[in-house]
Amino acid sequence: MTSGIIYEEEQIQRLLEGLIPQEKEERCEQEELKSNRVIVISGPTASGKTELSLILASQLNGEVISADSMQVYKGMDVGTAKVTLQEQKGIRHHLIDLCDVDDPFTVVHFFHAARQAIRDIQSRNKVPIVVGGTGFYLRALLYGPPSGPAPIPELRESLEREADRLGCESLYEHLQHLDPIYAETITPRDRQKIIRGLEIVTLSGGKVSDLPWEKRDQPLDYDFRCWFVYRPREILYERIEDRCEHMLEQGLIHEVQGLLQKGLKDNRSASNAIGYRQTIQFLESKQGEADYEHYVQEFKKASRHYAKRQFTWFKRQKEFRWLNVDIHDIETAAEFIMQDVRY
Repeated sequence: MTSGIIYEEEQIQRLLEGLIPQEKEERCEQEELKSNRVIVISGPTASGKTELSLILASQLNGEVISADSMQVYKGMDVGTAKVTLQEQKGIRHHLIDLCDVDDPFTVVHFFHAARQAIRDIQSRNKVPIVVGGTGFYLRALLYGPPSGPAPIPELRESLEREADRLGCESLYEHLQHLDPIYAETITPRDRQKIIRGLEIVTLSGGKVSDLPWEKRDQPLDYDFRCWFVYRPREILYERIEDRCEHMLEQGLIHEVQGLLQKGLKDNRSASNAIGYRQTIQFLESKQGEADYEHYVQEFKKASRHYAKRQFTWFKRQKEFRWLNVDIHDIETAAEFIMQDVRY
């Protein structure tokens, strides 16, 4: 598997001009459904992953597996940009709406559910297409979930009390000092992952980022073809802000109000997800005009910062090849990936 490559316009054009012989293309098309190949599409928020995945699935007889840590929750639709039934265009999607918002869902749950989905899809001679921007989940899919020491209730309770007393941000700063690589993969408000990270560091004397799965050199079981699709940052940030505005127009505030009645705040990860945390804070304010303006700006800022963290995380992942989808349109990018998959 090629690693650490950024494809530029000339390389894309050369491949699309048919440098690979036609007879090889025909042979590979016949063989592709027999392969153990899995396509993985990642990229920052608002980069165009969903549109790309739908084109690939329609052309390759594929099905989509979501690798978004929040799309597993029922009702978290607008704020996660969850693909609607109409947008799915009859293409089957997996790992969406798996559980209620007050149920926990961890990277271990994701690993087993995604692996089962891959087996199911391939058993029906279809191509699995994993799509999402949650880097920690994708890393676990390729190499298996990280293993760490079993939690000790007394230590967990102590860290929970510290989080209550000092706040998540304070504990996050401490985790950044102890393990900056792992800290880059989570948000400063993800209490569950912050506490677990500090727990592992305390019990093991090492770093979360040094757990055994970080030392595995080869992905497990499958021939993963991993792509990170992106756009220039000034264009991406504009798209992100437009998406935030669209989510508000589509009823994000109303969605969060309904989820709060279903126990959203009992799920620390879900209630601290970008868009949801800012909306909860707005609903707990006086909801004046200034409060709303502050809410919108914080929502956009958090979304931009998340995209920045996604760039940082995936720069370290040697399995992913980078593809600038602003050079050509999404359809051309899809053709480029399909050419690669077939050879």
